[in-house]
Amino acid sequence: MRGGARLICVSGGKQSAVGRGRTRKVSVTLGAFVVAGALAVGLSGCSDDNTALTTPDGKTISTSTTRIADVNVVSPDRDYSKTCLAPTASDDPQADVNRIVVTDPSLLDAICALGIGSKVVAVTSAPNSVPAYLGPQLTSVPTIGTSPDAATVGTAAPDVVLTTPDTAASAKAFGSTRVATIEPGDWRAQFTEVADALGRASQGPRLLDEFDTEARKTGKRMDAAHSRVSLVRFGNNSEVIAGTDSFAGQILSTVGVQRPASQRTAGTTVLTDKNFKDADADLIYVSFEGSAGLAHGKEVLLSDRWLDMGAPTWKRVLIVDDDVWYRSSGLAAAWLVLNDVKGSLNGNSGSY
Repeated sequence: MRGGARLICVSGGKQSAVGRGRTRKVSVTLGAFVVAGALAVGLSGCSDDNTALTTPDGKTISTSTTRIADVNVVSPDRDYSKTCLAPTASDDPQADVNRIVVTDPSLLDAICALGIGSKVVAVTSAPNSVPAYLGPQLTSVPTIGTSPDAATVGTAAPDVVLTTPDTAASAKAFGSTRVATIEPGDWRAQFTEVADALGRASQGPRLLDEFDTEARKTGKRMDAAHSRVSLVRFGNNSEVIAGTDSFAGQILSTVGVQRPASQRTAGTTVLTDKNFKDADADLIYVSFEGSAGLAHGKEVLLSDRWLDMGAPTWKRVLIVDDDVWYRSSGLAAAWLVLNDVKGSLNGNSGSY
């Protein structure tokens, strides 16, 4: 095996490892953490980077990556088709909207959480701008560009255009159609505004309360108050600690998880040689900002200075999806983060 790589194999549901070098190599597609041929659940044997698993007709088998740099990935087989919540009813069924155009993809999370993604007929944004975690119902909605032509506007024929101050110019193409502008704010305030704008004012507070209640129950069941959790994000040749005001930090706070004393500030803290050990805790959740963050993060996770800290020594490091935990925010994403915590707070990164 080249470069002393450590290849994790799955056979009959059990993992084994071959190779003992410090340099491990795993191919990854970010976001969904999908890799062709490196891991195969239920299939015996291993493959290196040049030998992908294939079907008898030669097609590559795509399987979920469960580990990166000897660290387990949380929720590697997440089913995004189940992200959105159950459909909510309008406060006035007779006046309910049936066709929604959205000018800012960031508003789609709230619609997903309201369970009415099927009502979205178009998004005035570039292709592939709808977050993948929202699932196929919303990622399949046509993205019609920021300046749709008359024919496209006619096809969309919305009852309401949901917009933000930064994307309001796109709403002008829809003429006299009712426009609801969602002002900037934290994710809870935005969710409430979207619920109000779509005739579900009574649903907003109810759904937020349901989330908070479940988060607090989770904290009590898992004794979260006695867990100190670190949040580390790897970027291009950098690593930072996410503050308490980050999306993931807010969810952990609602659950009742504690942060190390050095991580109880709102803003981001850049890690340097002087404060590197501030990343340590009872459990460290790490994530990667894009492909550059993945490449750098893998190097750090296998470095001596990282492995010499307490959590890595006790294999209490886990990888989470940066898109869900940080880059997106909203009630639908909050449930995904909470479910990640439920399945991992008392877990570990596995044995080598």
